[in-house]
Amino acid sequence: MNPPKHIVSAAAIVLNDRNEILLIKGPRRGWEMPGGQVEEGESLTQAAIRETKEEAGVDIEIIRFCGIYQNIGKGICNTLFLARYVSGTPIPTNESLESGFFPIEQALQMVTWQNFRERIEACLKSDGAPVFVEF
Repeated sequence: MNPPKHIVSAAAIVLNDRNEILLIKGPRRGWEMPGGQVEEGESLTQAAIRETKEEAGVDIEIIRFCGIYQNIGKGICNTLFLARYVSGTPIPTNESLESGFFPIEQALQMVTWQNFRERIEACLKSDGAPVFVEF
């Protein structure tokens, strides 16, 4: 019997001082929050910070943990964090076609991949209680 194989990823909902959300436009999923696979020896928060820098060119600070989204069929466990913009200018990178800050309502309309919009909405809830979603 083979051991199970899972992918752990980390993503960040990044807000700037104008309460706008950072989104990246990927080649496969369209507009989404920055994030990606956690590398060996890396913490979840370090992965979210690194992926945001790699995908959007900006530095962030993690504010709080928002939840876990587990895609059971694909063996993917995605962790989600709320973060604050620190510095840098959103730019296209090797991992994104575009990136930028957008007003919350506009950003929510732009994100159309699977349950990514719901993830953003859950992270922005004021009570701050983490969520756990299996799908």
